[in-house]
Amino acid sequence: MLNLHAPTDPRWLSLALGDLDAILLDHAHCEKKAASTALSLVFKYPEHEAFVLPLSRLAREELAHFELVIDHLHRRGLKFERQKPSPYAGRLMEAVRPNEPDRLLDTLLCCALIEARSCERMKLLAEHLEDAELAALYRGLLASEARHHMLFVDLARLVQPEDTVRDRLAALAVHESAILADAPSVPRMHN
Repeated sequence: MLNLHAPTDPRWLSLALGDLDAILLDHAHCEKKAASTALSLVFKYPEHEAFVLPLSRLAREELAHFELVIDHLHRRGLKFERQKPSPYAGRLMEAVRPNEPDRLLDTLLCCALIEARSCERMKLLAEHLEDAELAALYRGLLASEARHHMLFVDLARLVQPEDTVRDRLAALAVHESAILADAPSVPRMHN
C-alpha cells in the first residue's frame, strides 16, 4: 500500500526512542515543509486545476499537524527552533528529471514516498512508545499520512498513464531505500 521498496532498519527505532525530543523537533519541521511543498506545487503548476483544492486542503492539514506537534514540544518543555535540515529529501529529489511532464511526475512521486516513509515510521513509534500521549499522537496521524501518500500517487496518475506512474514509483522507491541505507545515524524522521 505504501509503495516502499524496503522497510525501515530496526536500528532507526532504537535511535528514535533514544532521543524523542529530537524526533519531535524534526517532525515539526517535516510537517511545516510538507505544507510548504503542497502550496509551492499549487503556485508552480496552476495549469493543473485538479491539483489546486486537494493540495490546498493538504497544506492546511499539514499545518494542523505542525501545530499539534508544536503543542507536544511545548508540553515537554521544548521550543521549536532552527534545525540543520536532513539530507533525505534533498537526496531523494536529486532523482527528479529536469523536463516536464517528467519533472512534475517525479516530484509528486517523491512526495508520495516521503509521506509513505513518514507513515511507516509513525506506525513504528505508535507501537513502541512508552509515552501514552506521544503514542496516541502518532496513532492519530497514521491515516492522514497514508492518505497523503495516496493523494500524491493519484495526482501523478492525472499527469501520466497508470503503468508509467507504477514503474517510475518503483524506481524512485529503490532510490529512496538506498538513501536511507546510506543515511547518517541521527534521530530524524527520515534518517
